[in-house]
Order: sequence, then C-alpha cells, then structure tokens
Amino acid sequence: MKPFESPLEDILFSLNSVAHTSDLPDWDAELAGEILGHFSAFAEGVIAPLDESGDAQGCRLENGKVVMPEGFADAYQELADGGWQGLTAPEEFGGMEQGHLVAAAVSEVFSGANHSMSMVCNLVPGAISTLLRFGTEAQKQEWISRLAAGEALSTMALTEPGAGSDLSAIRTKAELTGNGWQITGEKIFISGGDQDMSDDILHLVLARTGTREQGIKGLSLFLTSKSQAGSSISITRIEEKLGLHASPTCQMAFDAAPTELVGEEGAGLAAMFTVMNHARIDVSLQGVAHASRAHDISKAYAADRTQGRKSDGTPAVLSDHADVRRMLDEQRSLALGARGMAHITLVELEKGTRPALVDFLTPLCKVFCTEAGIRSADLGIQILGGYGYLTEYRVSQTWRDARIASIYEGANAIHELATATRGLKVQGGAGPDGFDTLIGELTDHPDILSLRDKWRVARKKMLTTPDPTELAHDFTQLTCALFFCAVWARITAASDNMELKRLFATVLSRPSRFSLRPFLED
Repeated sequence: MKPFESPLEDILFSLNSVAHTSDLPDWDAELAGEILGHFSAFAEGVIAPLDESGDAQGCRLENGKVVMPEGFADAYQELADGGWQGLTAPEEFGGMEQGHLVAAAVSEVFSGANHSMSMVCNLVPGAISTLLRFGTEAQKQEWISRLAAGEALSTMALTEPGAGSDLSAIRTKAELTGNGWQITGEKIFISGGDQDMSDDILHLVLARTGTREQGIKGLSLFLTSKSQAGSSISITRIEEKLGLHASPTCQMAFDAAPTELVGEEGAGLAAMFTVMNHARIDVSLQGVAHASRAHDISKAYAADRTQGRKSDGTPAVLSDHADVRRMLDEQRSLALGARGMAHITLVELEKGTRPALVDFLTPLCKVFCTEAGIRSADLGIQILGGYGYLTEYRVSQTWRDARIASIYEGANAIHELATATRGLKVQGGAGPDGFDTLIGELTDHPDILSLRDKWRVARKKMLTTPDPTELAHDFTQLTCALFFCAVWARITAASDNMELKRLFATVLSRPSRFSLRPFLED
C-alpha cells in the first residue's frame, strides 16, 4: 500500500503560478506555504493512517448515539488543539483569519488524507461565514469561538425524504411559540449529524416558516445544537453507503426542538447559500484530491510491478507499456488541470470584480473536478488490474469515496442544467461573456482559440434551441473541456518542466471526452 503523501508542491505551484495569487493584495505566498506544509505533515502522520481502518470499521449507532471508528476522537483533538478548526475564523474569535485560498489548499490535503473525517470537520468554515454575515451579535459570540476552538462541529441540514434537490418541497416546519422558535420534522443525509469527537454540534437547519405554496420563499434558516435541544433531536439511523464509511450520514428527527432564527424570516435559502457555495468549491477539490491520490498510487505500483518484456527482451514494469502510460498521463493531467480550474475560480472569487464569472465557473468546477476524481480512480483500478479490484492497495476505496462527489452539493446534472439555461442568460449573459474573456486571458494557443470558436457557436445555438435542456450535458461538457485546455496552457506557460509540456501535448492531441464536436457538426 502506498502511504498518503500530500501533493504540496503541486498545490503551491497551482496557487502561485497558475492561479496568479500574486494579483491579490493580501496574498502571502511564504505564509501560505508554511501553513500548508505544517498541515500536510499533520495529515500524513495523524489523519491519513486512520483512513483505512476507519473505512473497515465504519461508524455505528449505539443507544441513539454515533460512535466513530477507533482513533478518530484522539486525532480530532489534535486537530482542534493545533487550531486547524479556526483556520478561517477571525482573530477576535480565536481563529487564524486565513482566506479562502489557504483554506482550500488545506481542505484538499484533508480530503486526500481522510475524506471521511474531513466530511465531519469541514462544514465549520461555512458555518462561521454564515454566522458572520447573517447571525446576531449574540449568536456570533456564542458560537464562532466554540467552532474555532473545536469545541463544536457543525452540520448543514437541508435534505428531507422527498425533498432532495427540490428545496421547495421541504416540509420540516419552524413555529414561533411563547417559548421561542421550535422545529419539527425530519432530515436525511446529514453528514456528522452526530459523532463523539466534539463536545457539541451546531446544526444549521432549513425549515418552513411560510406555506407550502410559497415554495422557497417560505423557507428560513435556523440554528440549534445538540446541547440545547437535548432529546428533542434524535438520530434515527446511519445510512449504509458505498464509500465514506467513517463519515456518519444521519437521519435526524426534530421534535419541537428549540431553535433560533438566523437572518431574516423567509430568506433562509440566501443565507444557506453562504454554506453551499463554500461547500461546492470544497467538493470540487475533493475530486482533485482523489484524482491526485489515485495517480500517486497508480504511478508507484506501475513503476514497481514487473509485467511482460520490453522490445529488447528485458523484463518490463507496467509503466513501460504504452497503454499504462496513457492512463497514467490522463490521471496526472486531470489532477493538475482540475486543481488549476478550482484555484483560478477561487482567485476570481477573492478579487470580487467579476461575480457573474465566478457564478458561471463554480458549477463547471463542480462537474469537471468531481468527474475527474472518479475517472482517475477508475483508471487506477484498471492500471492495478486484479489488485486494483482488491482492497489491499486502496485505490478501490478511492473510487468508492470519490463517487459521491458528483451527487451531493447538487447533482452534476443539475449544475449542467443551470449552466446551459439560467447561466447563459442571467445579467444579460455576463457570466459566459466573462468566461469567453477569461479563456483569452489564459492563453493565445491557436488550438484552444479554435475550440473557443466552436464553443461560441454552441453558445448561440443554446440560446436559440427550443429546448436547451436536451443539450445541457453536451454544452457543459464542452465548456468544461475548453476551460480545462486553457488552464493547461497556463500551466505549461508557467513552467519549464518538459514533463508538463509533454502532458499538455497529450491533452491537445486527444480530443477530450468532454468535447462536443459531434453536436457542433450536426
């Protein structure tokens, strides 16, 4: 088994040389490198060794309480003692007050080392952002310092039976009584709905305060907690899942649970999107983490496994074979390119000058990066052959853990639909206009500009076709392919590394599987 090794150099290269973080006035490359270096060492030594045993043991529900796998509580205590839960929290609340880019880099390493544990811990930055923006002063004082210190973890409770992606169908109800607000209803698929690592759990809950007919306009955001609600919140089951066995995905019941309104009544979805937007970029980087991890395992195995002979008759290892090299190249190109896409999007978010562009890029990252993780892990299984299908080398676990990323935080098909419909029209097409400009900023490579010309034709067709939903998948995949290729041009322009230039040639020579050429030729 190949132990986890943080892709530290790749991440820093992507941030500094590909995403051009130097354009940001407050970016400190040296400090970012130190922080990521410290976390990488912690992840490799403490978190990653629990990934395999956690997958084997899973979580269990005992007397209505979740018990985490062995070693998770101790590792979390070390994580909290190191201040990592307060990475983005303001200094006045005991945090490090680092920005989204440093947090994204740390999150990627965390996901690669132990995706299950990161699932339980990594909703804290989003919760802190939500409280800072929408919370009352009392709510901020009560919770942000506790979250930053690791005393409490947080959840995001949206999904219900029959109300998955359609939030207008939410039935969980919040009522104002003489004793304040109370929530009654059921939520499912809640990551970390209970665990025995932190003393408390803050639940951010989307509940209905208006009528069903009001749809999403009748939804409000509330906070409640394990300590405050007591037995009025119960865990009714832990889901049995394909992967992420050490992450408790809970079904929760709220029975007149005492709660507090966060922000304005009826504006719950806007407040919750503070958490969700953070989560979607985080999920994109989960895909990157799995793509990188799968390549690392595959490369090490292929360099060592003797198989067949070379043309001169001497023994060959797997990486001597052209088809294995092809698969390794695809893994590597997916990991580096997808990471660059996410980082460029985050830099645009930090700049704040082109919000429509950020809105257009975010679903592209969610779709491409999560599918890149799945694809890379699948290639890893193929490269390792029979051993890839076994658990020993753990690339099968990488595939199982990566698979959910294209489903949660909005299934990829929903993001494709939004990209090809509303995304093309909102603000007069400011998002795709910004994307068109961005491609030109990334590269002047003639092959990529030619692909952009085809994309422009496709964009026009999407605006005139009677039913753009029929072509939403194809259009989004083409858009992702164009972004990916342009990012790769930026990667090679930023480095003299001949291996990267060779990989860029393979990206251009093999039409991407995300391309829309057949559609454009119709």
